[in-house]
Amino acid sequence: MEDGAAPQEEVNVLMFGVIQLSESINYVYETIEAKIAKISQTLRSHEGTLQKLGRETERAAEVEKQIQEVMQLLQAQMAKQQAQTKMAKDRLGRMEQEEAELKTKVKKLELYLNTNMSIKELQERAEEQSNILKDLQYFTEFQKENIETQNKKLSELKKMSDAMTYTTEVSESTQL
Repeated sequence: MEDGAAPQEEVNVLMFGVIQLSESINYVYETIEAKIAKISQTLRSHEGTLQKLGRETERAAEVEKQIQEVMQLLQAQMAKQQAQTKMAKDRLGRMEQEEAELKTKVKKLELYLNTNMSIKELQERAEEQSNILKDLQYFTEFQKENIETQNKKLSELKKMSDAMTYTTEVSESTQL
């Protein structure tokens, strides 16, 4: 064995070492490959999650924009309603003031009527005046008829007088 050949036992030990090294490298390779596959799968999962988060962020930004637009519309409507409410309050205030003034006038009128005469008394007086006017109208009609009758009688008397005057004139002139 002097010629440089290694004894079989050393070769076997070296081969056994090489096999063990090979198996260890293979194990490390498979473990690293599994870890790389797991890491790749995790990265893909994270990429999908990131893309999903990106889409959700875009949607959230769009929703936020829509919310801002709706808020602006609501603010404009609120301002318009506040203006309308103020106008309605002003109008209501004027109407309440007018109502108070009208109530005051009605109270003054009631007081005036109560102090001077009641409405019933006014109605009674109005009826009396109406009856007096009716009586006056009847009396006027009666007087008118009397005057017409008197005029007819006067007219007849005048005719008679004229006829008598004519007869007297004729008789006087015949006597002459």
